[in-house]
Amino acid sequence: MTGKPAARRTVLKGAALGGAVGIGVAACSTDSKLGHAENPTPTAPEPLGSPDAVPVGGAKLYREQRVMVSCPAKGEYKAFSAQCTHAGCLLDKIEDGHANCPCHGSRFNVMTGKPVHGPATVPLPPVPVKLKDGQLVAGPDA
Repeated sequence: MTGKPAARRTVLKGAALGGAVGIGVAACSTDSKLGHAENPTPTAPEPLGSPDAVPVGGAKLYREQRVMVSCPAKGEYKAFSAQCTHAGCLLDKIEDGHANCPCHGSRFNVMTGKPVHGPATVPLPPVPVKLKDGQLVAGPDA
């Protein structure tokens, strides 16, 4: 090999970039503390509370339960996983009919779960939801 040795500045830039990439990988890994879960949907029935918390024509995030519930019409409810299908981050807010992923900017339609802005290309998984004793319950056997 007949090239010149790498300049100190080039080596340092590479090391800094490598460190930044490592931070990005850690933030997107399933071991991260940013809200990733091994199971993106509830594995058991999850009580959510009063259906009045979900506005008609809108949606509500239940971050602790990893569920987003929408209400297309009075008394009608749909639920989706609140974990982004791109890198697994937990959705953080709902604005203008879209749920937002804080990690990479993906946005999902709250009524369909379909991505409307990438990088996510896969819809949010649906989650069963029903009214039980006047309360919303999401998850299997809900």
